[in-house]
Amino acid sequence: MANLRRRQKTSRGRPPPAEPRGGPRSHRRPRPGAEVPPQLMLEPQAPEPREKGSDPFSARKRDPTPFPPGEKRKARGAQKVVLVTGFESFGGDSVNPSWEVCERLPASIAGMRIEVCRVPCEFRRAIEVVADAIERHRPALVVSLGLAAGRTHIGVERVAINVDDARIADNAGAQPVDEPIAAGGPAAYFSTLPAKAMVAAMRRAGVPAEVSNSAGTFVCNHLMYGVLHFLAGSGKRSRAGFVHVPASEEMVLDKRGAPSMSVATMVRGIETAIEAALGHAQDVRIAEGTLD
Repeated sequence: MANLRRRQKTSRGRPPPAEPRGGPRSHRRPRPGAEVPPQLMLEPQAPEPREKGSDPFSARKRDPTPFPPGEKRKARGAQKVVLVTGFESFGGDSVNPSWEVCERLPASIAGMRIEVCRVPCEFRRAIEVVADAIERHRPALVVSLGLAAGRTHIGVERVAINVDDARIADNAGAQPVDEPIAAGGPAAYFSTLPAKAMVAAMRRAGVPAEVSNSAGTFVCNHLMYGVLHFLAGSGKRSRAGFVHVPASEEMVLDKRGAPSMSVATMVRGIETAIEAALGHAQDVRIAEGTLD
């Protein structure tokens, strides 16, 4: 009884933690000075069905399906999965090597299961599809791939900027110009993958690779920014980034002088890059800057 009375006495002066009363709440742990974007706040009521073109950063409820006995910690710990995404074809091309690479990756890399996701080349919808795949697979890494025709090397992107400026329309006919990806969001997000370590590993494997400082302003940059924004706001621990691949040899058969790379070389490069990302919690400190 004495112990019980002491506990009651010491706790009497502390007000009980306030519980949310109908207002929005976030999955992020509170940190001084850190604000959660309003698009990522969770509403207590059940969300309405999303329509095409809706906010890609809208809240997603966690899967209510119970985990099998003994697998709850493993599934929610995001320890055994790497999610690799690739785009469908766009701009009049019949193929997209970013998806071809996904189809040819092995089932596992460095002991991690590889899950792939085909992404529509559409603003907003691309983010929704990948965010849903993240919720489903709870990956440790998210490696998004895209096509950058005209490049000679595989490019590991350093940064994504908060702007859409489409020179051509996406596959749904949308062509935003000078529009923010997330209104009120940060101006940019840096990749949380070890870009320089990935590039160095690919070069050692004989694959031309470089650190890229621009992911463009089309759906590739849109997706990279959107995924990092979603992860930052939801408090998930997945590391994520974007990698551009050149045109495949098939795509330039009738384009004299156009740079290309075989899909087999791309697969070897991406597999090597994933191994390097898994092996480096922090990036290596080597010079990869440019003068232009």
